[in-house]
Amino acid sequence: MKYYLLIPVLAVAVGGPVFSRAEVADGVKAVVNDRAITFEEVELFTRPAVDALRREYAAQPEVFQQKLNEALNDSLEQLVERELILHSFDTDGYKLPESYIDELVQERIRDRFGDRVTMIKTLQAQGMTFEQFRKQIREQFIVAQLRLQNVQREIIISPFKVENYYNTHLNDFQLEDQIKLRMIVLNKTAAADTNTLSLAREIQGKIKGGAPFAEMASIYSQSSQQHPGGDWGWVERSVLRKELATAAFALNPGQTSDIIETPDAIYLLSVEDKKNAHAKPLAEVRGEIEKTLHSQQQARLQKQWIDGLKKKTFVRYF
Repeated sequence: MKYYLLIPVLAVAVGGPVFSRAEVADGVKAVVNDRAITFEEVELFTRPAVDALRREYAAQPEVFQQKLNEALNDSLEQLVERELILHSFDTDGYKLPESYIDELVQERIRDRFGDRVTMIKTLQAQGMTFEQFRKQIREQFIVAQLRLQNVQREIIISPFKVENYYNTHLNDFQLEDQIKLRMIVLNKTAAADTNTLSLAREIQGKIKGGAPFAEMASIYSQSSQQHPGGDWGWVERSVLRKELATAAFALNPGQTSDIIETPDAIYLLSVEDKKNAHAKPLAEVRGEIEKTLHSQQQARLQKQWIDGLKKKTFVRYF
């Protein structure tokens, strides 16, 4: 299903074709039962994502157009799913007291607008009537409740599923060799700066004389990353620039490096501990795995439910 760039300001921004809104406002993109979904609805639904896409791909018009088309297709599918769910509510015998909708509306007015007068003025500025606002709230509630009933409540993530995922995706949780690192950074004022080197030698002498490395880092280090006491925590080789990584990973726990000089700074490194390459323990990644499995199962149940609704309802795309 292909879309073309139809929002004039975006077309100008990326050099794409421009079409007037009148040419597309009534274009029907899909029909669900007897409800038509127009291109204008799809465009409005997609609009919140468009500015972000335009900023990200401003210099890549072809990629922008591709991403925009994908966003429009996704929006259309979401609108179709919404109509399927609302049709299911109407045909499957569900009831929702109008008094409850009134309560939801009043709650939304308090939370979003503060009072009814502000709400009416805001809706007028947006070109929306109170009846449309109330209908929107009713439909949002229905969709959310039926999703909860047909998708969310069916999701169970057992410890066995978590452990099985961990064992079959062990490579995803691998860590490289790590060191627990402290660093003193002294920035040079110029390429031929000798004062900084003298200061580094002075600090090195104090450390050899028994001064705690962390204390010296707190006093002297000029790292822009604001590591307290020069503490970088556990780091992998890939985190450090090459000359620092080579020196740091050659140290044993408790050792301090010689002075390391680069064109822009001078460094002193201290390694407190080491870990060989290993996989993160299950206890550390359990929450991450549970979220992944929850998302996967939610997507599967969502598709299964929507596919079932499509079989019971007339749906046609254009």
